[in-house]
Amino acid sequence: MRIDIETLVKADLDTVWQAWNTPADICAWNAASDDWHTTDAKLELEPGGSFCYRMAAKDGSFAFDFSGIYTFVAPMTRIEFELDDSRIVSTTFESGLDGVHVRQSFEAADEMSASQQKDGWQAILNNFARHVESKVGV
Repeated sequence: MRIDIETLVKADLDTVWQAWNTPADICAWNAASDDWHTTDAKLELEPGGSFCYRMAAKDGSFAFDFSGIYTFVAPMTRIEFELDDSRIVSTTFESGLDGVHVRQSFEAADEMSASQQKDGWQAILNNFARHVESKVGV
C-alpha cells in the first residue's frame, strides 16, 4: 500500500532543497513528535549513495537508524530512495507562486496501521515546513 503526504513550504526552492539535504537542518526538523529527535544525519546525495538518520526518544529509552540508498536524484526536483527494509520512497519538490509543494509517496510498513504511518510522516513533513519558514522569517 502506498501512502501520500504533502505540505506547502513558503520559501524559495533553493532554501527548501538545502534544508532537506543538509545534516544540521535534518537534525532540526526530522521528528514526528516533541519527545523524539534526530541526533545525527549523514548522507551522500547521489544515486547509489547512502543516508542514515539516527532517531531517538529524548528520554533515551529507544533509538533506531532510518537509512537506505538513493536510487534517483534530480536536483531541486525529485529524490527517490530504497529503505533498508526494501520499501520505496519518492519525494518531489515543485516551486509555485505560493512556495514549494513538497510531496512524499512511500510504501507502508507492516508494523503499524496505515493511518499511524501517514500521521507520523505528515508530522515530520509539517515540522520541515515550520523549520524552513522560520529560517526565512515567515
